[in-house]
Amino acid sequence: HHHHHHHHHPPTASTSSSAKRSISSARLTIDRAAAPSDDGEGSVTPVQRSKEELQFGKTFSPHMLRVEYRKGSGGWGAPAIVPFGDIRLNPAASSLHYGLQCFEGMKAYKSVNDDSDVRLFRPELNMERLKGSMDRLAMPGGDEFDPGELIRCIGELVRVDQDWIPSGEGYSLYIRPTVIATHPFLGVSPPDDLLLYVITSPVGPYYRTGFDPVRLTADTPYVRAWPGGSGSSKIGGNYAPTMRPGADAAERGYGQILWVFGEEDYVTEVGAMNVFFLLEKDDGRRELVTPPLDRGDILPGVTRRSILDLARGWGEFDVVERQITMPEIRDAAAEGRLIEAFGAGTAAVVTPISHIQYKGEDIVIPATGDLTHRIFSDLMGIQYGRIEGPEGWSFKI
Repeated sequence: HHHHHHHHHPPTASTSSSAKRSISSARLTIDRAAAPSDDGEGSVTPVQRSKEELQFGKTFSPHMLRVEYRKGSGGWGAPAIVPFGDIRLNPAASSLHYGLQCFEGMKAYKSVNDDSDVRLFRPELNMERLKGSMDRLAMPGGDEFDPGELIRCIGELVRVDQDWIPSGEGYSLYIRPTVIATHPFLGVSPPDDLLLYVITSPVGPYYRTGFDPVRLTADTPYVRAWPGGSGSSKIGGNYAPTMRPGADAAERGYGQILWVFGEEDYVTEVGAMNVFFLLEKDDGRRELVTPPLDRGDILPGVTRRSILDLARGWGEFDVVERQITMPEIRDAAAEGRLIEAFGAGTAAVVTPISHIQYKGEDIVIPATGDLTHRIFSDLMGIQYGRIEGPEGWSFKI
């Protein structure tokens, strides 16, 4: 996948006379970290020695990818894979003041059949979303990066640290592309300079011992996102304000918040995941419902999109993106028509929901449901090469 020919498109009339450089994998340089001294175990990494002890987001692989964007010197510089290390920033860098920061979450998986077969899952969706987040923050350079080029650079980073990908179903290398404004300017304005970097972290299964259904509360005075806001972008500013309400909910015995919006209590997301409900309609037909993207308050999750694609392919029940309110959920549960509910995201794939507190009362939901199990099994199967998924879902590196 990394031997594509590079086509250089001439700048169109609308670009400035000095066409900005795009990200180019052909200019990638690699500076390998010094190998740790031999401790008698050869080149065995901590990941291979004790993968069961991995905790999410605490262990980092020895290399990172860096690409700088400078408006004053022609756009994107040459991508570089360098030893993992601290970043030097001017104290006035606008990312530190105005939240000019966005990120992605994706994974590299080792095939269960072959340790040397490493794959990404629908990476072009993460790249498009990253470009969307950059655009929402008026960051320059988004137009000038070809998603395929950044994917190739990320593939190279994963190859350099492939000994840090734990093997086995449920284990993976979490990949965190991040873009921060480095422009040293306290004026409230779009940044001229950026640093795009990618770090990776070996992770274990989200659920160590079978599913762990989550108890949610919709009873919070806080709102995660709203039409016209930034809820459909993956930016730090969406997450920081959820820490307080999340901590309050945990204190009351609820694992995560079911975020609702407006007088009607429209359901939006759960914690930092998209949410799905399997309902039985009046005519006995079943429908899988998730909130729509068109209000702009829902993150377009890759797992969300994949569940919709898979379930529509089965053709066994209606698959609908529509607004759904908490009163509707409460009534469906009371009438025995709420069959199951789950959150969906990159970290856990799916998280079964067993309770939703709403207006002081707990709605009890059967968990873990058959559909939740099936989606988990199918998506994991595709990600780990156990099942042949739809064309293009597995990107081999």
